[in-house]
Amino acid sequence: MAGRKRTPDALKQLAGTAQPCRMNPDAPPPSEGAIEAPHWLSERGAGVFAELLTIIDRMRIASPDDVAMLAMLASRLEEVELCTAVIEDTGRTYRTVGPSGEMFRARPEVAMRNEAMRHAQSLLVEFGLSPAARSKVSATTPTDANPFADF
Repeated sequence: MAGRKRTPDALKQLAGTAQPCRMNPDAPPPSEGAIEAPHWLSERGAGVFAELLTIIDRMRIASPDDVAMLAMLASRLEEVELCTAVIEDTGRTYRTVGPSGEMFRARPEVAMRNEAMRHAQSLLVEFGLSPAARSKVSATTPTDANPFADF
């Protein structure tokens, strides 16, 4: 049985729960630099990637180190959109005739969408992009004002 996932030190610092005894001093710092969508993402996937990147950049947690996970999240969200479009066009079930007569079965896209939603939800939490995950973090926006101006 797997235990709780370890909370990254950066999120502990943002949440204000960082304690020196529970921090990893040897943890590699996140890289800085430009973040681009991988070439294998579709056009829509790249659009979702850009939307997500805007959000995590505003939260000041964007790093080129996370491109693979962000691309996976974008791909799963695109898959949810695609499956939803098929379900809206064709319905949740289809009719088939078996040995016992006519029956209705769930479309495969319903299960595919459910799995994509579960995976996307898990990845959203990893990035702090769910209401519960956000409530644990207190991000402050940098100010351009001089902190010594009052003196």
